[in-house]
Amino acid sequence: MINFKKTLTLAVVSLLTVSAIAQKEIKRPNIIWIMAEDMSLDLECYGMEAVKTPNLNKMAAEGIRYDNCFVTNPICSPSRSAMMVGTHQLKINAQHHRSNREVPLDSKFKPFTALLRDAGYTTILGNQSVMGLGRKTDVNFKSEQIGPWDGKTQFGLFDKYDTIVNDDKPFFAQIQLVASHRGDWWNEVRAKSKHPVDPAKVKLPSYLADDPAIRLDWAKYLDQIEFLDNEVGMIFKELEDKGLADNTIVIFIGDNGRCNIKGKGYLEDPGLHIPFIMHYPKNYAGPHVSKEIVSAVDITATILDLAGVKVPSFMTGKSILKKGFKNDYVYAARDLWDEILEKSRAITSDKWKYIRNDKPEIPYDAHQAYLEFYRPAIHVMRRLNEEGKLNEAQKLFFAPKKPVEELYNLEKDPEELHNLAMDTKYSSILTKLRKKTLRFDKKMKPVSDVYEPEIADAVQVLEWVKKEKPEQYQQMLDGVEIGFHKMGQEYKAANKKNKQTKKSDE
Repeated sequence: MINFKKTLTLAVVSLLTVSAIAQKEIKRPNIIWIMAEDMSLDLECYGMEAVKTPNLNKMAAEGIRYDNCFVTNPICSPSRSAMMVGTHQLKINAQHHRSNREVPLDSKFKPFTALLRDAGYTTILGNQSVMGLGRKTDVNFKSEQIGPWDGKTQFGLFDKYDTIVNDDKPFFAQIQLVASHRGDWWNEVRAKSKHPVDPAKVKLPSYLADDPAIRLDWAKYLDQIEFLDNEVGMIFKELEDKGLADNTIVIFIGDNGRCNIKGKGYLEDPGLHIPFIMHYPKNYAGPHVSKEIVSAVDITATILDLAGVKVPSFMTGKSILKKGFKNDYVYAARDLWDEILEKSRAITSDKWKYIRNDKPEIPYDAHQAYLEFYRPAIHVMRRLNEEGKLNEAQKLFFAPKKPVEELYNLEKDPEELHNLAMDTKYSSILTKLRKKTLRFDKKMKPVSDVYEPEIADAVQVLEWVKKEKPEQYQQMLDGVEIGFHKMGQEYKAANKKNKQTKKSDE
């Protein structure tokens, strides 16, 4: 039996200076890891205006809200790959989006869920009460969602789908909340909301143009956050109903930043900075806010620590519960995303952000086909830029190329608008962070150079829309989401029909 309260008490006291908690033998905790898609610090408890998130507010008030948590990649599959193994995606050669899907992990690595299963945990993927059942895994190595794991012939990540049972056996559940991901459901969620977010009340970042279409898009995004906040409430209700609330730790994070300008896909703060809330049952700890620098892979290591499982040496993540836990920086990387083969590296501290762009010729606005469907602000601001109506902060995203290096003082410039890399006053800081990034490059050198990317069809879909759906394409240019999934289905149907017609004519 693990003396969980004693371990937790010592760790939390050392990290957060809280009063001691009564120590006694109890059974190992259940753990739920809720992973919301494409979300920056856009919750009410983090200060986001116009959105209401009562369930996550309560979760933060009763647990620990981490204010400085960063992912290691601003795109879903590399970020998720790193978290699934507890190891930076570069090191496991999982850095390219939707790549190496038939390539097994190197034998020195193992998904953390396999380690939990070895320790007697039942591992569960998804939940019957959330949109889409919450079963996304999306990792860049050979895997199956359900089944055993040996890494050679068996590649299952979880034991079963959805159902949590109170059978006195500890469980770990990972639940994905898809609503905040760009999707064809955004309009439906807003239409069904009892109090849709008022576009006039949202506060836009200064790098976004204050345009009605952009305000509406931001309001729709916050509608999705309110929707998933309700899903979080349903998960807690299930725990209460099944008598599991008193021994279940719940973790909430985003898998990467919001899908908007400077967000998902970029190493700027909106792409890397994610919410992280850890909720303990009332008899474990009181409310706290932590300013510790946390990497998303540290959450993986922490889960093992909570479960009483030794964190393996191959993990680059560290348990935040361990005495002396401290990160000076989080190292992040951006590589392939669909047809855009990028290569950028970054480190973030509590004060500084350094970015090195190894392909500066690829602009921020790379006209990536998939994003053309899902970022209304891009189209509106391109037009405004051509009309000379953007201010200096808003023009930055539309520069013809990126700087080779970027340096930002996050305390004075949290929106990362003033690049200090060319300012001689900061040359010593630039040199220091440049060297640290190079050291991280060496430390996280990929274990192999296998490169087997999937071929995305977004480019073909976009070209088809331009040619065959001019009215919808014009709506896109006006800042309306026309639906990538819907257009993709129509494109595939048209292709199939054309092939059948061609075959019958031969």
